[in-house]
Amino acid sequence: MAPPPRIDGGGGGEGQPQQQQAGFGKSITGIIRVAVFWYFASKFFSPKKPITGTDQPSLQIFNLFHKGETLDTWFYLSENEKFNDFSNEAALVWHETNIPYAVWGPESTRSISLKYYPSEALKHNGSLYAHVFFARSGYPPDPNDPEYEPLAAFGRTHPIVMYLPKSKADKKRSLLDSKGSGEGDAVSEVVEDAQLDSKDDGPVEWVSYWKPNITVNLVDDFTKYTQNAVPPNIAPYLNVEPSTGNYYPTIFFNEFWLLRDKLIQINETVTELPLHLEVGPISMTKWQLFLQVDQSFQIHRSYGSMLEGEADELKRVFLEGNPYLLVITMVVSLLHSVFDFLAFKNDIQFWNKNKSMEGLSAKSVIVSFACQLIVFLYLLDNDTSWMILGSSGVGCCIEFWKIGKAMHIEIDRSGRIPMLRFRDRESYAGNKTKEYDDLAMKYLSYVLFFLVACSSIYSLKYERHKSWYSWILSSLTSCVYMFGFIMMCPQLFINYKLKSVAHMPWRQMTYKFLNTIIDDLFAFVIKMPILHRLSVFRDDVIFLIYLYQRWKYPVDRKRVNEFGFAAEDVDPALASSSSEETAPLLKEEEEKDDKKTK
Repeated sequence: MAPPPRIDGGGGGEGQPQQQQAGFGKSITGIIRVAVFWYFASKFFSPKKPITGTDQPSLQIFNLFHKGETLDTWFYLSENEKFNDFSNEAALVWHETNIPYAVWGPESTRSISLKYYPSEALKHNGSLYAHVFFARSGYPPDPNDPEYEPLAAFGRTHPIVMYLPKSKADKKRSLLDSKGSGEGDAVSEVVEDAQLDSKDDGPVEWVSYWKPNITVNLVDDFTKYTQNAVPPNIAPYLNVEPSTGNYYPTIFFNEFWLLRDKLIQINETVTELPLHLEVGPISMTKWQLFLQVDQSFQIHRSYGSMLEGEADELKRVFLEGNPYLLVITMVVSLLHSVFDFLAFKNDIQFWNKNKSMEGLSAKSVIVSFACQLIVFLYLLDNDTSWMILGSSGVGCCIEFWKIGKAMHIEIDRSGRIPMLRFRDRESYAGNKTKEYDDLAMKYLSYVLFFLVACSSIYSLKYERHKSWYSWILSSLTSCVYMFGFIMMCPQLFINYKLKSVAHMPWRQMTYKFLNTIIDDLFAFVIKMPILHRLSVFRDDVIFLIYLYQRWKYPVDRKRVNEFGFAAEDVDPALASSSSEETAPLLKEEEEKDDKKTK
């Protein structure tokens, strides 16, 4: 059933002279372009001025009411969008008097909680509207009343019932349940119905929801606007009185903090509904902030960078979170992002400059790519936002690029279908690194395969999945999530056998270790399952072992390399003797290079 019509409530060459001439010419060209653009923009997008015989000064419009002026309010509920039945006492649910306008104090905020008993029409996707009227104290809101004054009363209508698409049936099912079991039948029937609905592409079924909280705010705005130049973010909400051209106080139905899980679904079984009404002032800055944030959420949802419900989760952090904890979380999140970016930058720099795989585990690079690919496929299968999918996809491509730096990648065209062939680099296969790497992966694979099998069997038996493909992805992703630290262990074994850590990218690992400490902090301050909280500390053990190996196998920075240089200053006699020894070798290398160039 399509929803009935609604009313939105708002919510840095050559010679220096030539360079100077070129720069001056570019500046002149830029100024001309800006001038031309401003001219056409002012012609096409400026407000239309009224055509008059004489040039008149721009008219100013202002608020018809004054600050501190007392108002009376009437709150009516009706199933009709247009309301004129002011004599119906049953429709009037709330009346307040002497409310000071735009005065900040307890007397300017009024509230009431009541029960509403829905009609049969409302239970069957009917509509209900709130009609709110304000008037100067002593004046009625009814236009038919003899004492009615048009410049003294104003109002606005807002729907209390909103319509949302009916949530789709859960497509997950227990893959081991036979069709004979009752629970398996119920789940499979729901899945089949949902699949049929999606295949038929029939009309979307809408469900009515009740808003349990209605907050009416009067905007504290006494700005004098130019009649034909009202800011575009304010003009749609300005209630202008036609005879004078001035505007009434802006009524804002504040639903910014009304979360979706607070809505109440209306059906035949509902007999009464709670309703909390509140009237109060709101500043111009706060009102515009709410509108801009809501508009930003809508733009992100339209671009696919935010899913439905993520805006509510963000609002919930501000509603239910401790403010001090919220500030700490924001600072820690910022540090986490900075360290994550620095680790990513140094990782790219390390692998881009690395020319030898001696001491580095190539198997770990392959396993890391496999894990990243599994996570990407899992996110793709679970309808994740495009921003997260893009980030995961870029990470997957970078991990594959690292394989190209760690191994030789060739295209085998001998068969019908071209295949990728991976071949070890000479710096990796020509020393003990490959032997130790193969030995470490051999034993770790036994442990990993056992854990994967146990986790997959548990998931198959006790959890529900959309399909066998979803079960495989979910099981592999869970293993990556829980046992991903195992892929770091081969490097520990290689370091132990080589008794050296000079080949390690320590700058990148330092940033990752700082991120791990931040994750530990999050584990204490954020609510999460016990297993997830324990899994956060798994990387700490690995990094502590790395730190122990760095202390156990220190790098001799005073050792002179084959070119006669050292990382730190050493005895000149030692450096000169080393240079004398390496001079013939360097001369031979230079002669070889000259022959090649000739």
